[in-house]
Amino acid sequence: MASDDEFYYYDEDGDEGEEEEAAAAADWDGLAVEADEDDLGLLEEDPPLRERRADCWAITEDSLSAAQQEDLSTVMNLLNIKQHHARVLFIFHRWQIDRIYDYFDRKGRDRMLKEADIVLQEKSSIKPSRSVKCNVCFDDDLSLTDVSTMDCGHYFCNDCWTEHFNAAIDSGKKQIRCMEVKCFAICEEGIVRRLLGQKYPDAAKRFDRFLLESYLENNDFVKWCPSVPHCGRAIRVGTGDRDCEVKCPCGVSFCFNCMEQEHSPCPCTLWKKWSIKNQGESENIKWIVKNTKSCPKCFKPIQKRDGCNLVMCTCGQCLCYLCGGPTGRAHTWTSIEGHSCNRFKESDKSVDTGRRQLERYTHYCNRFKIHEDSYKEQQQKLGPAIKEQVKQLESNRVRPRSLRDGDWLIEAHQRLLRSRQVVSRSYAFAYYMFGGELQAHPSEKRSLAPAQNLFENQQEQLERHVEQLSKVLMTDISALPDEELVRMKQEVVNVAKILETLCGEMYSCIQDELLPLLMEPMNIAMYMPDGPEKAKLFSA
Repeated sequence: MASDDEFYYYDEDGDEGEEEEAAAAADWDGLAVEADEDDLGLLEEDPPLRERRADCWAITEDSLSAAQQEDLSTVMNLLNIKQHHARVLFIFHRWQIDRIYDYFDRKGRDRMLKEADIVLQEKSSIKPSRSVKCNVCFDDDLSLTDVSTMDCGHYFCNDCWTEHFNAAIDSGKKQIRCMEVKCFAICEEGIVRRLLGQKYPDAAKRFDRFLLESYLENNDFVKWCPSVPHCGRAIRVGTGDRDCEVKCPCGVSFCFNCMEQEHSPCPCTLWKKWSIKNQGESENIKWIVKNTKSCPKCFKPIQKRDGCNLVMCTCGQCLCYLCGGPTGRAHTWTSIEGHSCNRFKESDKSVDTGRRQLERYTHYCNRFKIHEDSYKEQQQKLGPAIKEQVKQLESNRVRPRSLRDGDWLIEAHQRLLRSRQVVSRSYAFAYYMFGGELQAHPSEKRSLAPAQNLFENQQEQLERHVEQLSKVLMTDISALPDEELVRMKQEVVNVAKILETLCGEMYSCIQDELLPLLMEPMNIAMYMPDGPEKAKLFSA
């Protein structure tokens, strides 16, 4: 059993009252915490190693050019090529610099450039004479200053080049190719910008804008923030970090892979199906997903007003709000093991198939919505209440200084909200994973049942501890005596730590045990205890 000293730190600055606080701490040391034996086992182990956090940057429109130039300069120096060649190479490889390195190592510089249709500087076919002929307008009285030559060696008069560039820009092309028949060389950006600027300055500005936008449109690792109204930022992640959830500095969190709201531990494909199903069938399941439960004793409708799923009717009957089953007054977090309702139980085989499918969907949808509603309730109402309690603790000068710090309450509340989201979305995942809609590898079908049992055991534990922490945080902690406050503090910290461990184990079970069984490859974002990765501001 971990002692109080593992979780609390007492000031040692020599201020007045230090001896009294030290004595009080000694008296409180070793206080037992109400927790299951299984819970204590979790605390005895070393804390799980946290996953590597994603490399995530927020790029504003002003710094977008600098971010793009940073990548271009890297490849220009590596291959000794011009900027427009580097841009063509990046677009060909969808701005994946690791892929460029790999191609360079395996195929060499010349072959890699050839596959991307990059033509390096060729010898010009212009002969030194008094006049030059343009093969487009057939003007044969041109000086060398009236023509421009591209890397491929082809040359035409500046007027023809200018009209060619302007037409390409009007058609939305970001890469302008040479006018010569069957020549795929990309025109040099400096020449395009110079000639357009002389006659069509607006087209020159659009050309620069197109080049900038190519960094986003052709880049698998940079995407605009989906905020509405748009915040003007793009989010860039590192190679290999596409399956991640990020948070823009504007406050919007989203899945970088599918650009939808954060939804782990449910894979993108399944979350999209779940969202469509909920929206499409909302009218048909109003009687299923409703805001009340009927009392099993007096049958009066009951509406839950807080985040705890143990409710009591005015007639005195206690029930579990998840399943509506009677529980009695002894149904608290210490005895909830005797009332397990997280697993879906198939009805009799003789029941109509459509009815069984409806019952199954009702089971998962009800629990998904209940935890979602609890999350919103605890975010909007419990959050301000927790902040008020922290304020009262910090302003209470009668208590020892070690008990005035209320950060542990704020952290526990955030852990509760995060865990609520995890357990809610786990029901969306389970609906598709265990319903026969996903095809498993024939050789792995025998492994599905034990993996499902492991998942549902973890889901049950996670759900139980979420309810435990929810109940504790609803207590008026700031009004407790000092000794009770110490007990409560250690209990809250312990349960929050257990929740972090259980959430991480559920993510591992889904990613390592369940998803590999499927024919269709899927991944989930790695578990971040503190929520989606916060993007750092990119500076030039």
